[in-house]
Amino acid sequence: MADLDLRPLSLGEILDRTFSLYRRNFLLFVGITAIPQLMVLAFNLAQMLWKGSMASKATPGQMIAMGATLLVVGLVGVIVYFVALLFAHGATVYAVSDLYLGRSTSIGASLRRMKGQAGILFGVLMLNGLAILVGFILLIVPGFYVACRLITAVPAALLEQLGPSESLSRSFALTKDNAGRAFVIYFLYLALFYGFFLLLVGPFLFAMALSVKNPGMLRTWQALSQFGSFFATTLVTPFFTIATAVFYYDLRVRKEAFDLQMMMNPNESIAPAATGLPSMLS
Repeated sequence: MADLDLRPLSLGEILDRTFSLYRRNFLLFVGITAIPQLMVLAFNLAQMLWKGSMASKATPGQMIAMGATLLVVGLVGVIVYFVALLFAHGATVYAVSDLYLGRSTSIGASLRRMKGQAGILFGVLMLNGLAILVGFILLIVPGFYVACRLITAVPAALLEQLGPSESLSRSFALTKDNAGRAFVIYFLYLALFYGFFLLLVGPFLFAMALSVKNPGMLRTWQALSQFGSFFATTLVTPFFTIATAVFYYDLRVRKEAFDLQMMMNPNESIAPAATGLPSMLS
């Protein structure tokens, strides 16, 4: 590796390494996140303009058909959002892994590595979300605990080529006795995201509230709020993904002597050292 050494890290060192990686490769990580997010921005702007033009021309009878169309458009929007999320999240994990192991990478190379992986990553995120949802339904605290234990599921799925259920079990095994450190990562990410959201989107939301009687200005502020949301997401999302990848490697170093494995054989794959994967319920 160039500057980063594989060794057990304290929580402060994990966060410091995360910010260092982000700062030194700012254009790489922002580019990886921005390219998929441009699809979301373009879709949201097109949807906003279409809704504005239709609402001004539609008759009462046409409003019913418009409502059904909006439902379909909303479902398409969810698909666009998830595609952008999958590619940005997965490509960032690959980029962190390459940098962490001393390999060169680029925006295009990282995004291309997601070819054929989107389906697996979608399954991981869906199972992850369902597990967290069940935890929140039971009680709020179990929901947070499950989220912390599953924080490394995506790096495990992509870097070890595991299936969705195996990835969740693998994350549960790696994060045993480390849920507190994962919670701090989540907390800092949410604090950064909502801080940037209030800074970059809040003023436009306030302006929208003052322009409810002026449709033209209202659409302008709505469009600017979409740009603000785009920049907030693009700037903050890499922090969380980089932190989870660094945390994943730290856990492997601590629990599986991954640093010694790489020293003895630098070309070794990143497959798990253990012969079996513990269950989430074990």
